[in-house]
Amino acid sequence: MVASSAAVESTSRLGLVRRSPSFGLLFLATAGSSFGTYLAATVLTVDVYDRTGSGLWVAALLIADFLPIVVIGLLLGPLVDRLSRRRLMVVSDLVRVGVFAALPLVDEPAAIVALAGVSGVATGFFRPASYAGLPNLVPDKELTNANSLLQTVETVAWMIGPVVGGLMLTTWSPGVPYVVNAVTFLVSAALVTRIAERELRSEESLTRGHWRDVADGLRLVLTALPLRTVLIVWNVVLLGSAAINVAEVVFAKETLDAGNIGFGVIVAASGVGLAVGSWLAAPSLGAFGLRRHYAGSLALMALGWGGAALSPSIYAAVPLVIVGAAGNGAAIISNQLLVQKGAPDRYRGRALATIMSTNYAVLGVAMAGAGVLTDVFGARWVWGAAGVVYIVAAILAVLVTGWLPVSHDDEGEVLDAHAEEAASALLAVPGGAYASAVLPAEPEPRTEALAADGSGRDGLDRIATLLEEIEQRREREARQAR
Repeated sequence: MVASSAAVESTSRLGLVRRSPSFGLLFLATAGSSFGTYLAATVLTVDVYDRTGSGLWVAALLIADFLPIVVIGLLLGPLVDRLSRRRLMVVSDLVRVGVFAALPLVDEPAAIVALAGVSGVATGFFRPASYAGLPNLVPDKELTNANSLLQTVETVAWMIGPVVGGLMLTTWSPGVPYVVNAVTFLVSAALVTRIAERELRSEESLTRGHWRDVADGLRLVLTALPLRTVLIVWNVVLLGSAAINVAEVVFAKETLDAGNIGFGVIVAASGVGLAVGSWLAAPSLGAFGLRRHYAGSLALMALGWGGAALSPSIYAAVPLVIVGAAGNGAAIISNQLLVQKGAPDRYRGRALATIMSTNYAVLGVAMAGAGVLTDVFGARWVWGAAGVVYIVAAILAVLVTGWLPVSHDDEGEVLDAHAEEAASALLAVPGGAYASAVLPAEPEPRTEALAADGSGRDGLDRIATLLEEIEQRREREARQAR
């Protein structure tokens, strides 16, 4: 018997857009706004350079884009948990509508950079709010697929947007693509508005005051094993990624003598690899489990980029760049899962914002250093060094994920247990339990419920017991198989 096309579509990976309508709205919003963002990023860079002829102004534009994300993550991350996530996302989109609607009316480079900074502030709130709410939009078994789909569509937008932006500049002034981007954000806001607030948050957000909440976010990232894993491993990875990004143009144009076309091909190959890796991450995680997938993805990055560094020509380098970028795309999905499942919903926004801010801070400093190293040692050596950094990161991933079961079937329970243990420990820090809740609730009964469920000092005992139960279950299954 042949299944109907409707049945096939309903169980396909892309069918998640129909199975979970709210996720479908977020997916479409991400696709449209990402396309507009990457289109406008190219146009902004060209616009500022054409007006000033200065690399310093271009650098100022790039800093204005990502510096707000660093500041927001470190100082304002708890707002992602305390405020309505839907409202935060909609307001962020509407702010960006205003920014890109205003840009055609602005002539001064300083004003353009300032508006880019305002857009960066909005992005700094939108991204952690959307990824914090994502686990509540889909069933737990579909979370990996949901992350994979969002990352894939964003990567495809990253590939197409700059090309379309460049083509538009050959016909129109920068004002036209700016307006197009404003429209994409307006559509995104309209789509997000249709998502029910209760679907973006499953738990009440507790607060002890803003600055204590900031400290709690930092403490959670440092103490929860899933979050600390991402903090350590991915910040090491970003040292290599900064080197790759900075030396890329020199490697293509001078080292491989491939000119501007070669540089474009290298960039396109990176995009293809990222999209492929993001798409294949879901089946790979199901087959190999999070621990092996994470370390394997980083090893693939080392193989690809390290091999490309040794390539004698552009023809040999391109396939290896695709391999390395595929590992990157696959590893990103691991990061998202570790953070989303490693922090309870009531703390997830600040955890995401904190980790994102440290990532951008490390990336910015590393890119500055990579520029100096590229001038001193040359692009090939810098790419080779990046390959070594990825090897170190893969080894680190093996070492710091020893707490994760190898089996995919068991990892969900362990992630949940570690998340609750670290979050419950926050209730025992100096200053007492949370004094109030943003949503109406009785704080003391909530604290008692957490304690009765094995919080604080009992958290590690719960994890140990869970691991023992998993081991015993495995032994029973092995005996039955014999």
